Amino acid sequence: MQDKCGIVGIYSHNDSKNVASPIYFGLYALQHRGQESAGISTHNGQDLNTYRGMGLVCDVFNNGKVDELEGQVGIGHVRYSTTGSSLLENSQPFFSEFQGGNIAIAHNGDIINSMELRQELKAQGHQFRSTTDSEVICHMLSREYIKNQDMIECIKAVTRQLIGSYSMVVLVNCDLYVVRDPLGMKPLALGQKEDLNMVASETVAFDVIGAKLLRDVEPGEIILLNDKITSYKMDTSWIKRAHCMFEYVYFARPDSIIDQRDVYQVRLNIGKALHQEFPAKADVVMPVPDSAITAAIGYSRASGLPYGEGLIKNRYIGRTFIMPTQGERETSVKLKMNPIISELEGKSIVLLDDSIVRGTTSKSLIDVLKQTGVKEIHLRIGCPPIISPCYYGVAMATKKELIAANHSVQEIKESLGVDSLGYLSLESLIKCIGIDKEQLCTGCLDGEYPTELPRDLELYESCRC
Repeated sequence: MQDKCGIVGIYSHNDSKNVASPIYFGLYALQHRGQESAGISTHNGQDLNTYRGMGLVCDVFNNGKVDELEGQVGIGHVRYSTTGSSLLENSQPFFSEFQGGNIAIAHNGDIINSMELRQELKAQGHQFRSTTDSEVICHMLSREYIKNQDMIECIKAVTRQLIGSYSMVVLVNCDLYVVRDPLGMKPLALGQKEDLNMVASETVAFDVIGAKLLRDVEPGEIILLNDKITSYKMDTSWIKRAHCMFEYVYFARPDSIIDQRDVYQVRLNIGKALHQEFPAKADVVMPVPDSAITAAIGYSRASGLPYGEGLIKNRYIGRTFIMPTQGERETSVKLKMNPIISELEGKSIVLLDDSIVRGTTSKSLIDVLKQTGVKEIHLRIGCPPIISPCYYGVAMATKKELIAANHSVQEIKESLGVDSLGYLSLESLIKCIGIDKEQLCTGCLDGEYPTELPRDLELYESCRC
């Protein structure tokens, strides 16, 4: 799986304060959500200034680029592509001119009906420079503004046409608008520091600049962020909540708080629940770093087995590291994860991982562990089997590529070559998160999606490969 995107928006009450620097640090804290590109847009009262680039935040904004972005209001984005290829023109914030002046948008999520909306806009004469959902939304806002020059009403009109997931920050001249979809699928939080009002995908972006969490942006809420915080609500009476369960299992940093849930505590709960459902006789509990570390600690505490490290992760290998041949792919696994032979040889281990998608990485990792002379491997997975694709911004795989969609747990166990395999049950996962099933999106686990799906699934999936 690949991470989704991360967004930041900041408004300063101080006319002389440039917000690019705190946006930069906020994006740095959200780097785990996207490593392909980064960008910042600011407005100084007269002009919209934008700088974007391919790569990590620290690489894009080197050589004083942040200092060149003047303005007391701005937005930022880190990207992993789900809709639109990994190209500079698809990086965000997306910016444009429209009848009301200048607009810039940063978006986390995936609009299921974006292809239909794009064709409709093209037929009306709109020209596109990218292949992203964000440009579609930008053109839609521009079209609505011609009809009704009230941006709040424009945003409401546009969101009524969108199917999918979206947390957005929209910079219209000096006005900063914040939008979270009625499902509440993508996280978005509101924070404050002295003369700054701030929103971000995760609360860790607040921590890095010393801001405090005020609250979550509510599903279906639109906020105008300036010297004060003004809230508006969409009509959400027709829709239920559908918070993404994978934020808690994998995507979010463990030190984040999402929808009033402490992610670290949720992952401790997952480890404890895995021990309750699948205890094992072993010498040590070990994680696949980094996302399974907290769950492994929880399993260790519940079982009384010691926690240990058997794999060291090379954090300088990107998540999109792909090699064309099998031999090179096996080498890439060893580059990412190197075993500590002295901690593994002759031992029975409980190995914790957050998920299994295709199973290819898991198989390579198990093979690496076996080469150290490990005695037994009891694999425990912190979520149920993934049997269906995600259509809301998680680039995981098509259904035919998902190992659990095509094989039983016993078959997966035999394919991986482990001594035992246990997936956390859906019931336990729901309890660990602490949100009712009716308010979670578990479509990838049970095929029950909170919205209608794309009309042409094959075309949709091919556009996201």
